[in-house]
Amino acid sequence: MSQPFDLSQFPDLPPEVVKAFEAAQSELSVERAARQHEQAVVAEKSAFITELKALIAKLESQVQDYRRTKFGPKSEKLDPAQLELALEDLETAIAETQEQIAVAEEKVAASATDPETKTSRKPRKSRALPDHLPRVERVIEPDSITCPCGCGDMVRIGEDRAERLDYIPARYQVIATIRPKYACPKGRTGVVQAKAPAHLLEGSWPTEALLAQVAVSKHSEHMPLNRQAVVMARHGVPIDRSVLADWMGRTGALIEPVVEHMAKALIQGSTRLYVDETTAPVLDPGRGKTKTGYLWAVLRDERGWNGPAPPGVVFHYRPGRKGAYADEILTGFNGTIQVDAYGGYTHLAKPKKGSPIVDEALVRIAALYNVEDAIRGSEPDHRRAVRQNLSRPLVDEFFTWLAAQAARISRKSELGEALAYMLRRQDGFRLFLDDGRVDMDSNLVENAIRSPAMNRRNALFAGHDDGGRSWARFASLIGTCKMNGVEPYAYLRDLFTKLANGHLDKDIDALMPWAYAEASHPSQ
Repeated sequence: MSQPFDLSQFPDLPPEVVKAFEAAQSELSVERAARQHEQAVVAEKSAFITELKALIAKLESQVQDYRRTKFGPKSEKLDPAQLELALEDLETAIAETQEQIAVAEEKVAASATDPETKTSRKPRKSRALPDHLPRVERVIEPDSITCPCGCGDMVRIGEDRAERLDYIPARYQVIATIRPKYACPKGRTGVVQAKAPAHLLEGSWPTEALLAQVAVSKHSEHMPLNRQAVVMARHGVPIDRSVLADWMGRTGALIEPVVEHMAKALIQGSTRLYVDETTAPVLDPGRGKTKTGYLWAVLRDERGWNGPAPPGVVFHYRPGRKGAYADEILTGFNGTIQVDAYGGYTHLAKPKKGSPIVDEALVRIAALYNVEDAIRGSEPDHRRAVRQNLSRPLVDEFFTWLAAQAARISRKSELGEALAYMLRRQDGFRLFLDDGRVDMDSNLVENAIRSPAMNRRNALFAGHDDGGRSWARFASLIGTCKMNGVEPYAYLRDLFTKLANGHLDKDIDALMPWAYAEASHPSQ
């Protein structure tokens, strides 16, 4: 690098030469500074690009983890509740990385030396918020609309509008009911006073709306009562968990006739039902441990073949899994039952290592599902005709292929057991080919049973067999609400109000969730 030239060594130089030399030195300094700045900018941009590439690689890895968790063989071994929590954390991590990538892209764009190449951050795709939500408009006007040209105020020619979702924190209030008493000033008649309004829980604090909120929080949003008590205390309402439990226990007893009526409606008014069960750990005080109870789910859903009956699900708590409990629950039913045994092909996906046999089986099963997707919602006769034409040859080929694979694989292996399991149950599986009302699997009831399973995970166990029964009642009403497109809180609030006013004895059919759905949307 050249050293600066010292003019003091030449005192006799003409002024014009000194001036020209100083100008040249200044120009060199500016050029050197510009070059150093450009090098710094290039280095900074290179660092930003390296950071961006690392983030993109991180995002790709997270997306692969997400797909592997959701669709891979490992997901078969996860409890549905565990799977949902795992996916939730992965989705959060992916969103965080995407935001970091957006920031890094802004840095790269801002470091561009050419202003024309700089790009602003791409806005997210706007999504419309629900129309039914209340809207508060906030108009932001400029500091001044006086026209600089002096002609007066500017004229409004349009507007930009952006909507954001806001939250109003929960607010508890006390409703004081006052019933004035009136009497004749002459003392000639009795006292007149309005009748006290009916309450679901007489002599207790909660309104029907509050009871609905506590029930939905526990049985739909899986928040145990002890956590709800903490939240209420944070809002200035110190209600002990035992008090909330008292409210839910008494309410659970009052809804029992409604759930029993709904169970009868499913048994007596259906030709096909799904049945499944999931464990419901229950505290066994005598041993200081938990024992295994079961929630049996009985589900009706005729939407797949455009049937007339509304969908519904009822959960029955039983202390075990014996066949006698199934007989008891299904007493009076005369029709087709679909259970997970006929979904035995799912066991083919359980081996830890990959297998060409497993891959081939899943491909063959996927072909059957493609047919089912095309006829979902069609009339039974049409479904049967399509299945006879398209699905039956696939099923025949599938079981012929299964038998050939089973013959060459040890029956003691995990895969051999799965193949034998499916072959033993092929008669039950083939039933869907001859009955358009029957589905190919029992996924509907398995999906419905996930909500109680999630509640079980958060609450750990029920404290008593009766607690398990109460658990099942609320799960039945809320699950049926969801199947019929009914908001559970709105339904329970309405139900509790009607029960308080004696509607149970007037028209119990009108208390069913599907009746509430029809009354709320009569045109649909």
